Amino acid sequence: MTRLAKFLRRTTPDRWLLLETLALLCWARILIRLVPFRRIAPHLGRPKTESPAGVTEAERRVALRVAWAVQAVVRHVPLGFVCLPQAMAAKWMLRRRRLPSTLYLGLQRQDEPKLTAHAWLRVGDRILTGRAESLDHTVIATFAEETSQADPASSGKPLIHTNPR
Repeated sequence: MTRLAKFLRRTTPDRWLLLETLALLCWARILIRLVPFRRIAPHLGRPKTESPAGVTEAERRVALRVAWAVQAVVRHVPLGFVCLPQAMAAKWMLRRRRLPSTLYLGLQRQDEPKLTAHAWLRVGDRILTGRAESLDHTVIATFAEETSQADPASSGKPLIHTNPR
């Protein structure tokens, strides 16, 4: 079955989630190529902060759906979305759903003169993007929302959007 046929067989909410993911991955990649990181960083959250380690079951489900969408697009769209665009796109998607997350940047010394960089995203106690490589990297920067999630009753807006399944 072709990729397009698989996409069309998905539910409408899945298709919209995948299209949102593709758009944000492309946007992140463009920004990384054209804009200095110091100008991107303020849009990733507050530096040197971390989001809460606990999340509700509904929040965990939303985070896992976002992680699924990022992985699915990266796997099926051959545009070379590496760790930083993945973490950025997932972070922006979670922010839209009012779910706090932490984006990590890390370094690993491979050979004496060579360093490798990596980015990953955490919600609660779960790493959503970049998990495997994150274990070998030393954290050099974190970006999280300035405050933990707002009380949904006070804002009048739903805290998260779930996909009924």
